[in-house]
Amino acid sequence: MYFTPPLARLIEEFQKFPGVGPKSAQRMAFFVLNMSDNDVQSLARVLVDAKDKVKHCSSCFHLSANDPCEICTNVRREKSTICVVADSRDVIALEKTREYKGFYHVLNGLISPLEGRGPEQLRIKELLARTAGGTIKEIILAINPTIEGDATVLYISSLVKPLGIKTTRIAFGLPVGSDLEYADEVTLTRALEGRREV
Repeated sequence: MYFTPPLARLIEEFQKFPGVGPKSAQRMAFFVLNMSDNDVQSLARVLVDAKDKVKHCSSCFHLSANDPCEICTNVRREKSTICVVADSRDVIALEKTREYKGFYHVLNGLISPLEGRGPEQLRIKELLARTAGGTIKEIILAINPTIEGDATVLYISSLVKPLGIKTTRIAFGLPVGSDLEYADEVTLTRALEGRREV
């Protein structure tokens, strides 16, 4: 009602971003309108390019423009360990610690019956397939300490432990209910060092 239709639509689109309310969306929209035509076109190209090129790695399901991703093709990584995380943001958070040297497996979510997401919607079958070769000695569950996270950990550990693979979970150095992506490197390093068997 207060904005001309193209501006109102732009504000509505910005409001779809997580954590962006009406006021922030308005500020972002006005910022874009004050940008030069070249900058706006560059932003549009970058958005389309990222959406076009960034996909899930066929091995670990981390987001990458390469398939397999840069982590999976790194020959210096420890081949006997897989760190299981909920999404790619968690991979980035753990990589920033420079402590973990193994491979990753991104579930692309957590078990959440209230949201209609069960184990079959996650990349759990693919995780089990990666353990079939006998080279995996430990699976580290770097899952947020939430109700959904705990349910996912229990489910995965019940499938992996009978295979004779050591199953650990990172220590609870993180506040309950928080997300890995917001933790600092020192906290994540201590959490990795203090992991325990599930």
